Amino acid sequence: MRRAALRFCSLNKGLLIPGRGLTQGSQNPEKQRVFHMHEACSPIHVNHVRDKLREIVGASTNWSDHVKAMEERKLLQSFLAESQKELPPRRMRDSYIEVLLPLGSQPELREKYLTVQNTIRFGRILEDLDSLGVLICYMHTRVQEAKMSPLSIVTALVDKIDMCKTSLSPEQDIKFSGHVSWVGKTSMEVKMQMFQLHGNEFCRVLDATFVMVARDSENKGPAFINPLIPESPEEEELFRQGELNKGRRVAFSAKSLLKMAPSAEERTTIHEMFLNTLDPKTVSFRSRVLPPNAVWMENSKLKSLEVCHPQERNIFNRIFGGFLMRKAYELGWATACNFGGSRPFIVAVDDIMFQKPVDVGSLLFLSSQVCFTQDNYIQVRVHSEVASLESKEHMTTNVFHFTFMSEEKVPLVFPRTYGESMLYLDGKRHFNSMSTPVNLRKDYLVEP
Repeated sequence: MRRAALRFCSLNKGLLIPGRGLTQGSQNPEKQRVFHMHEACSPIHVNHVRDKLREIVGASTNWSDHVKAMEERKLLQSFLAESQKELPPRRMRDSYIEVLLPLGSQPELREKYLTVQNTIRFGRILEDLDSLGVLICYMHTRVQEAKMSPLSIVTALVDKIDMCKTSLSPEQDIKFSGHVSWVGKTSMEVKMQMFQLHGNEFCRVLDATFVMVARDSENKGPAFINPLIPESPEEEELFRQGELNKGRRVAFSAKSLLKMAPSAEERTTIHEMFLNTLDPKTVSFRSRVLPPNAVWMENSKLKSLEVCHPQERNIFNRIFGGFLMRKAYELGWATACNFGGSRPFIVAVDDIMFQKPVDVGSLLFLSSQVCFTQDNYIQVRVHSEVASLESKEHMTTNVFHFTFMSEEKVPLVFPRTYGESMLYLDGKRHFNSMSTPVNLRKDYLVEP
């Protein structure tokens, strides 16, 4: 899911840096839409990004008023287009945004982003990226005639997040930037980057690709969005890559192990692993022993439970997707740490599908498991289920895939059942889709 990352990095090198590409000739901060992310992404604190989103959709800041605010949004249905042809086309520069997280110049912000090892909490970065992605899409779809947007834009998929080899200091300012890079009829692909100040220059930290979908004003059905017109060969390549990404996602889904049997090569892999666990003393299919430096997959699990309070709601009064990602990441990090015996570092995030919204008041069950290992790498899968306080029925909301790197070589993980074998192959597929394995460096410190 991450094979295009390096092409994206090089392509955007001249596209997203201030003073070039999308920001060329626009040194005015107002024209560049530079917002300060004060207490970024926390629904209970005042901040420019979150306030801007509330202003765009007319969301209430008080939980007691949320029903009234949502009722008022019904009046916006008349502003929805009946076809995409009715909507004016937009350019990539129209949705381009930069957001500053002034950790260096405003030390009071550091506590929220600080780990005990004096590094940056990556879970908080996931929250920031989610909010930024939504705001970018609202810039693309803004309706001049309406005071509030008639669209409800939600995160559908985190296609990939690739880390670059650079240090993350909690004492230096961070900058996020991004824009819409591809548009379908009701969905958008958003490319984002994160930079940190080193000396007098912002250096790239990560590249992210999110997919957002547009819904009607009540978030009940799909809605059309403005078409996108590329203006340069670089933008045409970005748009073409968006089309390829869509096709790749469809093909990846079609080959899912939930739909299709493993390939011949994968079946051979599982069979060889099974043979390696047979007890040579008994030579029995039922007698299993672990090879040296190996762990049964069933012994690599961690679980957690979250009560979804109103504090963590988004602008549509569902649980904020960034909060879900942060909680899943932190559990995944703890799982990798417990498995590898040392602090793991995030390398990539891949293929997070938002299958079902999480209502305020729900019980959120998170289950994390190591599903594949190789050398220093640990592939972790986090499964998210939700149940209401009244019902005991569990429904899957998300599946998260995280690739970590440990300071030391980690044990091999072995499946014991057929179901675990499928999890192993799925983890191996996600690991193999990583753009380029990175080399562990002491300054590569990104933690929960």
